[in-house]
Amino acid sequence: MNKYLNRISKDLVNVNLDNYWPGFESVAYALYDKSYVYLFNHPRMEKNQQSNYQILNWDEQFMGCTLILYNDYPTAIVNIELYENYESLYSILVHELFHGFQYVKGETRFANEILGITYLLSKENVELRNQERINLYRAVLENNIIEKKQYLNTFIALREKRTAKFNNNLLYENLIETIEGPAWYVELKAYSEKSPLDYKSVLKKYGKNLKDKYESTSDIRKSCYSSGLFMCLLLDEFSPGWKESFWGKEETLYGILKQLSNDVIKISNIEISPETEELINFAIQNRKNKFENFEQQKGIHLFIEGEITAKSFDPMNIVSFENRLLHKNFIKVGINNEDYFIQQPVIAHSKDGLQNMIKLHLILKNNPIENADSLKIDGIGVIKGRYEKQENVFHLYVN
Repeated sequence: MNKYLNRISKDLVNVNLDNYWPGFESVAYALYDKSYVYLFNHPRMEKNQQSNYQILNWDEQFMGCTLILYNDYPTAIVNIELYENYESLYSILVHELFHGFQYVKGETRFANEILGITYLLSKENVELRNQERINLYRAVLENNIIEKKQYLNTFIALREKRTAKFNNNLLYENLIETIEGPAWYVELKAYSEKSPLDYKSVLKKYGKNLKDKYESTSDIRKSCYSSGLFMCLLLDEFSPGWKESFWGKEETLYGILKQLSNDVIKISNIEISPETEELINFAIQNRKNKFENFEQQKGIHLFIEGEITAKSFDPMNIVSFENRLLHKNFIKVGINNEDYFIQQPVIAHSKDGLQNMIKLHLILKNNPIENADSLKIDGIGVIKGRYEKQENVFHLYVN
């Protein structure tokens, strides 16, 4: 049993979540490892008389750190094996609980994840975006109110220029910021409360993601978390009651922040710096390397070819490169009218969008069991089809 279980449950009973966000209430939550799930606060499960949580055997519903509907009730889940210190574990749980709060409040401002996975890295967009992010960072850290407003106005002007040219990119970014920014905001507050670091040090820790040009160009989705967080912090300064009227709107977080700017700044033609070209090349090479590293692994290489449908996947852990998607965490697929849960990295060759695929590439530890018309694969199941074998490579052809 993890040493933090009792401590975290007591803290969440005693803490006033209103200090993080007005009206913030906890949904159910579960901390888990590779063997067991420790479930708290779930109204549709029988209460344990000996403790304030229930112990369940782990199953595939508990993957990643996210929000799920467990027995049709919003449940924040966190893998306790990913966090070594208490403040990190506590704050990420608060983050996921906030996603449960968003669910309860009927939040609808979710992004189309296809726009993120197919996000094109143009030179002008990356140049403007990185200038934009450093101005947002400086606006929060600056103490002089005149300079703070100048940084804010410059940030807004740069984003408006990007919006005019790269509307689909900004549609995606604005919505991710709207969902993840507030969750990172409450996470920062929770982390600061439990951490021995002073507030400014915590702020700089969370701001690293905003300033790191290489990471922000390589991982667009994740980079939107920090920009959304810093928008929340600016709204706290310039419009302290903004959280009270945040729900039930179509307006994005950026749309709310934009209303604070009265000064119109015109951004002239942008010169593409050599650094920006380097950033794009780095991001593309980084993606390519991930595929090459996967393909060069030792093991039994299994290729499944035919009509394959993606049923569910983790959009935060997908790398896209040349019509291929590397699912780093898991994917659930439909093959021959059967569903298969693949809990390991897999490359999917896409046909049209994310759902339709023509090939999967897996690397197995053990040889599949060969049957006349199927292969039985450890941890996945029996998949019917015609197959060919050559040394440590299997090709399975499905209908």
